Amino acid sequence: MNAFVIDSFDFCRQKEHRAGEVPVAGLARLSAESVNQSGMLKWSLQGGFNNRGNPQLTLSVSGQVQLRCQRCLGVFPFDIESESVLVLARDEANADEMDALLADEPVEVVVGTKAMDVMALVEDEALLALPLAPKHGVCPGQALPDPMQDENKESPFAVLKNLKR
Repeated sequence: MNAFVIDSFDFCRQKEHRAGEVPVAGLARLSAESVNQSGMLKWSLQGGFNNRGNPQLTLSVSGQVQLRCQRCLGVFPFDIESESVLVLARDEANADEMDALLADEPVEVVVGTKAMDVMALVEDEALLALPLAPKHGVCPGQALPDPMQDENKESPFAVLKNLKR
């Protein structure tokens, strides 16, 4: 994987925007979670400031990875569509203060650096978007349950109802 490094504070100050694509094969940790290394992720990074004047990065990641279903162990495509707002802090102490201040907002506070690896951010965002236990909605080869069949089934508690008398 080629490193793409930015000065995060300067990136925000200049309100820069970068976008690109990276193959799943180029992201080691994401490749390890995937069944195979096929697929591409599109990413976009926008620098700027929030309404409080704090530098922030808006990161969007989209693409598809192949995961293993935890029910049937088959392979299925999983679409990643994720966007995060990362508010930059100068150091850990400042990050803790900002995190408490912004607790009600849907943002993450991270320590900004003069050498921030954008591909690491992209990979982190993709990994966070993956389900904990990936599975098909309905596994191939399995029929949907017939709701009419359930209507005719007697409740297991019906026996208890008769004991009550």
